[in-house]
Amino acid sequence: MKRLLSALAAAGFLVVSSGVAAHAAPDGGRLPVRPAPATQVWATRALSSQPGEQAQQLLRLDVEDMIPRVVTGATDSVTISGKVVNVGDRRIDDIELRLERGEPLTSEEDVRKALREPTDAEVVQPSFTPVADRLERNESKPFRLTVPLRGTGPTSLDIDEPGVYPILANINGVPDFGGRARLAALSTLLPVVAVSGGEGRGTPANPAKVTLLWPLADRPRLVAQNPTVLTDDELAGSLAMGGRLWGLLKAYGSALDGQLGQGVCLAVDPDLLRTVSAMAQGYEVRGQGPGKGEGEAELWLAQLRLLAGGRCVVALPDADADLVALSRARLTGMGALALDGADVVREVLDVQPVQGLVWPDDGVLDQQTFDDLRAGGVTSLVLDQSAVAGTPGTGPVRFDQPGGEPVRAVRVDGMVSDALRGAAAARPTAGVSTPAEEKPVSVQNALAALAFRAAFQDTGQHVVIAPPRRWNAPTGEVNTLLETTKSLIGDGYATAVGLDSLLATAPEQTAALSYPVEAGASEVPPAVTAEVGETWQDLGRLAAAMRQPDAASTEPADLVDPLRLGLLHAVSGAWRGDEDGALAALDRGRRQVEDLLGQVTVTEPNSPILLGSADSPLLVSIKNRLDVRITVRVVIEDTPSIQAKALPDQELPARGDLLLQVPVEVLRSGRFPVHIRITTPDGVELGERARLEVSSSAYGTITVVITALAGVALVLLSARRIYRRVRATRAAATQVPDDAGGVVPERSSTS
Repeated sequence: MKRLLSALAAAGFLVVSSGVAAHAAPDGGRLPVRPAPATQVWATRALSSQPGEQAQQLLRLDVEDMIPRVVTGATDSVTISGKVVNVGDRRIDDIELRLERGEPLTSEEDVRKALREPTDAEVVQPSFTPVADRLERNESKPFRLTVPLRGTGPTSLDIDEPGVYPILANINGVPDFGGRARLAALSTLLPVVAVSGGEGRGTPANPAKVTLLWPLADRPRLVAQNPTVLTDDELAGSLAMGGRLWGLLKAYGSALDGQLGQGVCLAVDPDLLRTVSAMAQGYEVRGQGPGKGEGEAELWLAQLRLLAGGRCVVALPDADADLVALSRARLTGMGALALDGADVVREVLDVQPVQGLVWPDDGVLDQQTFDDLRAGGVTSLVLDQSAVAGTPGTGPVRFDQPGGEPVRAVRVDGMVSDALRGAAAARPTAGVSTPAEEKPVSVQNALAALAFRAAFQDTGQHVVIAPPRRWNAPTGEVNTLLETTKSLIGDGYATAVGLDSLLATAPEQTAALSYPVEAGASEVPPAVTAEVGETWQDLGRLAAAMRQPDAASTEPADLVDPLRLGLLHAVSGAWRGDEDGALAALDRGRRQVEDLLGQVTVTEPNSPILLGSADSPLLVSIKNRLDVRITVRVVIEDTPSIQAKALPDQELPARGDLLLQVPVEVLRSGRFPVHIRITTPDGVELGERARLEVSSSAYGTITVVITALAGVALVLLSARRIYRRVRATRAAATQVPDDAGGVVPERSSTS
């Protein structure tokens, strides 16, 4: 039941809750800080009595529905329904609710400001309506409040002219041990195109031109293919009835009906198509056994093929790769791989995606990435308004290049599309780590922005609507967005224009790139791209050492390409602002590369290798478990016991062993270890290093030379000693006097 209520709360103009301490403002007083906008359904923000001071949260206000979402004159009242929940530590009495409104927003800047943060909505403050006499702790009560739009009644909003109005749902109560205070508030925007019995907006002479880009993307989950292994089984639930991707696909089919259909273009991630296609053939979940979404994947993919046939389709960068992060790391090869996803879209969906078009993550590029894309053949871009400098409006622009054709860019309407993300997308709430697009958000503020563009700006400007890549809006909210857009087109406030028409029209405005600071702060970090780059280079050198032995065997690309895609997962735009997710994906990709490198190893013998002479070759057995031939180099690490001689690079057969005779020279006798490693000719180490035990009874050349030198030295030293003795004897003989005659000298008397 709790999950059902949470889903209902996400489907309306959604939940924001706050609380105040017992000494908060009295009845009707202003909030110490402005209320959080209604799109922040996941964040419960307590009100602060002073800046930086966190107040206790006592009451939560859940608005589950609002009728109508856009006032068109068909009704003279607005109704909100939902529930109030006591989430504090005390009883609350005399709970009352009222809707308040502010002055209509008359300029685009005013609307943009109101979308960023709640604006003043307390110009008209009707009377309160009781909703509960008492709420004990953890107790909740439903409510339904209907207020007139016009008139002088005590609860009327007093709206007598069209406009986009700030609306505030304000709930007061009396907490135990305290006085009356505002305990919760919710802020949103209510577009009023016409007032019942009063003024209405006429059909514009130059209606807005609406284009809808509909993204289908997910975060990378594919670990391996043949057999298929996924990181988890969450995608199965997303593809099943009621899941996120199921709802987005159904909404895409709904958008194709009627006049809006000609302005809809599907934007799909090739990695998602690759993953779902593999799931449909059967798959496993890492550490959990067989997956449960095989049937759901097959059905979802079949429906997608049916809907996308003959329609406008854009291929997103493969795995929604962060192109700017790749360009900064000078990983142009990975960037080129990310742009090859159009082949996957063509193969899986049997449609030709728009050629030469790139829609980068967040719709932003820096100059270096732009230059890399242009050098790779990109001719068109889809960019956010914030990525284009020096040109007002929302229409297509061009980037002139010296000596080359200009690159055209279609601009996404930032005011509408940012509202679809919710305010927390631009200003993350402390403690909220999940990306905003993975959390359910309301489309109410986006409807207000769209209505302002279509009904209140008679400029005929282009309005390219692009929800977030991994949008998680409830199905009801998605349908509300599409139905409102269709209604605006049907009433003549807007017309649908296809993406191909935008690209075919030569833009009149010349623009320059602008890379927002906040976009740079959320890039996949350099620490990740640096490690990805090293592994990517090792994989390239490994591929260069492989070759196909015959037409029936595996091609090197069949082994290497899936690993390259696995490394691309580590720089997915899904990890922008989520370094832990990027590191986890990098670890998976790196392990796969290490597993491939480990398929070529040295077989260690069970007993010591006996060498009978100083120049006996060292026998080394190398095993290749790859399905391709590979050229390797045997490297014997330096040791004082043995000296390796030059050995040419060796080509190992596919799925075979090779016994090599490595020429060596033994420098001493005895038993000692020898360490051997196998590398590619470019130095990429393969497998584990091997330790061989070598036993030798032979003397090497150096040993013989040393022994001979020692013998010569001994002879020389002995000869020198004999020579010195002879010389000493001769010297003693020459010291006896000639006149001694043979007379014996007298001895001294001792007496």
